[in-house]
Amino acid sequence: MHLRSRREIFACASSTTRIIRHDSTHLPRRKLTAAGNSFSIHRFVGLAYLSGPFTIHARGMHVSRTAGDDRMKMPKRLAPLLEEGFIDEVIGQLMSGKEATVYVVRCGESTRCAKVYKDAKQRSFRQAASYRDGRKVKNSRQLRAMEKGTRYGRQMQEASWQNAEVDALFRLANAGVRVPQPYICTDGVLLMELVIDEVGDVAPRLNDVELTEARALELHALLLNQVVRMLCEGVIHGDLSEYNILLAADGPVIIDLPQAVDASGNNEAASMLKRDVDNLAAYFGRFAPQILTASYGTEIWALFEAGRLHVEAELTGRIEADTRPVDLDGVLQELEATRLEEDARVRRQEELSAGR
Repeated sequence: MHLRSRREIFACASSTTRIIRHDSTHLPRRKLTAAGNSFSIHRFVGLAYLSGPFTIHARGMHVSRTAGDDRMKMPKRLAPLLEEGFIDEVIGQLMSGKEATVYVVRCGESTRCAKVYKDAKQRSFRQAASYRDGRKVKNSRQLRAMEKGTRYGRQMQEASWQNAEVDALFRLANAGVRVPQPYICTDGVLLMELVIDEVGDVAPRLNDVELTEARALELHALLLNQVVRMLCEGVIHGDLSEYNILLAADGPVIIDLPQAVDASGNNEAASMLKRDVDNLAAYFGRFAPQILTASYGTEIWALFEAGRLHVEAELTGRIEADTRPVDLDGVLQELEATRLEEDARVRRQEELSAGR
């Protein structure tokens, strides 16, 4: 496929998957008609809208809408994907959240979704420093600009925020974690799998599903295993709850990962992991109260710190308290030894400086 010269292929997850980025495209004042459909894509500078009836076909899913005077506005960032052939139709808006708006799109014979990230000024979810802790920026100029909060730095911070989700999705999907399969990310738009349920409709969020006690216990165990698999890959979701888990035909799927954190590089990783697990317990505990008395988060992190966590780890939810007496004398001796070592290092440094 021909790509414009200003695009840059910056990562490959496999021989068949590419993540592509390019600069913003100026939209000419003209009208495009998508091949093979009965509606038109109207594009103007700063605005695009969809007109005409449409139907989604994906394993029996049928969703219709007659637009008439009701025109669906969509971000101009979807227009380049239409123009370049990454998507063939924009079918409709699926949802609008605190960080992005998601659209259903057609790509050849497949129905997928396009996640259009909102600008920082439009988002209700802010990039807390605790989430950014541990994220590496290799370009020193970008790092300085981000630290100073310049306009360029804010742009780089936005790119870093979006890249975190893209990187996490590819990394976790390749590790067998149940997340939507990503395809490309270009100019603030992430194209990925549309998650569907057993009848072919868009999969519901977990919080919209009524559960029996047995089903709650089953799903809770499945999701704990997904949390473990993520941690084995060094990733913590950071905002996991029933609101960003979809119940697909073949089980729960975890979504929304722009706040994903590095388990080994983030100072608050342990508390974030425990919070994610506690959120799951609070939700499933409504249907199976016995879950509320377990300590899975603490257990998982303890295994991780000890180097004994693996994807088949059997969790009990129980933590045995350490009742051994504290060796206070040993702690004080270690502190004193550390102080003496630091004093010696400072003296050596001063002697070297004086001898110059």
